[in-house]
Amino acid sequence: MLTRFAPSPTGALHLGHAYSAVLAHDMARAAGGRFRLRIDDIDGSRSREEHHAAALADLAWLSLDWDGEPVRQSHRLNDYAAALDDLRLRDLVYPCFCTRADIAASLSAPHGPSGAVYPGTCRALGAAEREARLTEGEAHCWRLDMARSAALAGPLAWEEQGQGLRAADPGAHGDVVLARKDAPASYHLASTVDDAAMGVTHVVRGADLIASTDVHRLLQALLGLPTPCYRHHALVCGPDGRRLAKRDAAAALAALRYAGADGAALAADLRAGRLPTGYSLRMP
Repeated sequence: MLTRFAPSPTGALHLGHAYSAVLAHDMARAAGGRFRLRIDDIDGSRSREEHHAAALADLAWLSLDWDGEPVRQSHRLNDYAAALDDLRLRDLVYPCFCTRADIAASLSAPHGPSGAVYPGTCRALGAAEREARLTEGEAHCWRLDMARSAALAGPLAWEEQGQGLRAADPGAHGDVVLARKDAPASYHLASTVDDAAMGVTHVVRGADLIASTDVHRLLQALLGLPTPCYRHHALVCGPDGRRLAKRDAAAALAALRYAGADGAALAADLRAGRLPTGYSLRMP
């Protein structure tokens, strides 16, 4: 068994991150397996080295140990480019030149699991126009042609730990972005490629990412990658009942650490489902 914890160094880790890390760590250790870290740092405009260092300090404070050096997504850009090229050569992705304003003005499709479904404006562009705009250097992202890709892959499912097979519905997400205008890969593409490269057998993450697994399962099928077993756990919510975000300073692990809290004791409480006063575990 190999599990992973994959924080983004865009802010301080909080109690929700700690809960997820403890679950992933303990699952691997109980099975005599390995627990790895991955730093999802391809968002160049928001990632900070100080957040990377703080995340490692927080995990050590919780008395969690990991195997090997942390994997950094910023060192794996060639792998994402290769996966995108594979899909491009099979005509499964297309360049999208739409701005957010363009999309907002043209949206007529209903919302899907990940939000508004892209209306497919640039999917209809001819090959000559696409090539001309690419040659001119017009800003663009790359979108998955969902209808074509889903038809090629056929019916898909994944194993949800303790629940059996769960049918995937990637088509509900529409033509998702696989490479952004400001980043070489989206979360969907990078996470899928990395989990396979790292040999992850069990993905432990929050239930807010269940819908994303639809897309990840499709990419695994298209790229010939193995499918891990998944465990989507309840989310840590604050006193207002909403799931924690990095802006929730009161729940930041660094704040608790600096205040003299016992990290090993906190980890033990999280294992038992006990949270500090005012916080709770909820399924979305």
